[in-house]
Amino acid sequence: MAQKARQVKLSQKSAANEMQALEQRSDEELERETKYKSAALSILGARAAERYDATAARDYFRRAIAASRPQERMQVRRMADASLALAERRPDDLKAAVERLGQEAPSNRQLLLLRLTGILSPPPGSSAWLKVRGIVIGILLVVGLLAIGFGIVMLVALPFGGVAVGPAIVGGALLVAVVLGILVLFGRRRQGKARAAAAANRG
Repeated sequence: MAQKARQVKLSQKSAANEMQALEQRSDEELERETKYKSAALSILGARAAERYDATAARDYFRRAIAASRPQERMQVRRMADASLALAERRPDDLKAAVERLGQEAPSNRQLLLLRLTGILSPPPGSSAWLKVRGIVIGILLVVGLLAIGFGIVMLVALPFGGVAVGPAIVGGALLVAVVLGILVLFGRRRQGKARAAAAANRG
């Protein structure tokens, strides 16, 4: 009995190490994987979900479940639930699915950002009204950001005698572009850390 338990532990450790190794491979290499096909397809499904490609994610997980062993299917299905909730911008379902996986649930800020993303860019298959609403809100956000940038430039220029409207608009647009660029840079770094943590959890 002790020998059998030891073999199970060694097998689980080997599978975890292999999962971490698979995380480092490209999509093309994962598609060609045969020995750990279910794990490779699950990783591809998770990557598709991170790109908000629900159709591709669903297909990868369907293939992963078909290729998995009976004892693995429940975990693959739970991974699929969490990934599809992310791809389809369903924050409440994502939180519940991640908790079922035994992982730490996304923060309220992350869930709020996902909700906002769902409003601005509704998932495929959404009604025309939701798509139009997202476009209108996106335009209003851009106009609002430009107005804020314009106001900041005008205020900063006041002690120096002010600035014309044209240059202030251009300066405001550049200011907004710089701030957004910095936010995107930090966002990508945080996303990279989140992916590394998710890979460790999947392992």
